Amino acid sequence: MTRLKADARHPVRFTLNGKPVEGEAEPRMLLSDFLRHQLGATGTHVGCEHGVCGACTIVVDGMLTRSCLTIAAQIDGCDLRTVEGLAPSADRLGVLQRAFRRNHALQCGFCTAGILMSLDHYLRQNPTPTEADIRDLLSGHLCRCTGYTPIIQAALEAAAQLASAKEETFNA
Repeated sequence: MTRLKADARHPVRFTLNGKPVEGEAEPRMLLSDFLRHQLGATGTHVGCEHGVCGACTIVVDGMLTRSCLTIAAQIDGCDLRTVEGLAPSADRLGVLQRAFRRNHALQCGFCTAGILMSLDHYLRQNPTPTEADIRDLLSGHLCRCTGYTPIIQAALEAAAQLASAKEETFNA
């Protein structure tokens, strides 16, 4: 990465949830702040600013990333997915989001965005998780409402629904 001038704003261009985006960021601006304050993508929450709580989790170039530990200028040219990109359309929730709603896994909602991003990413790669797998994944997130049980139920329900949808597609 090239050295950035500390007293200047630098252009940042990337793809956010499938759409090209650009803005300017100071060299020390965190990606979480850039998303929230420059772009208005407020679904990404900031809890601890140490990468511990997981509320700021997004996907950058296919990898789970703590946006509170990432400098905005680092994502120039990258492909980002945030919680705003999980729903198939503005008026329709995704499978995982619907499972969260059905199982009352939202609680206060503060940690939900990061957990949804981690689960969505995980379920895309591991379509038949065990409860232990989900618990292990959730160990990287802090839910202050202690709502882990409904979150686990929602994740397992969504995984089963996604697996049956894939089976129907393959057997059609």
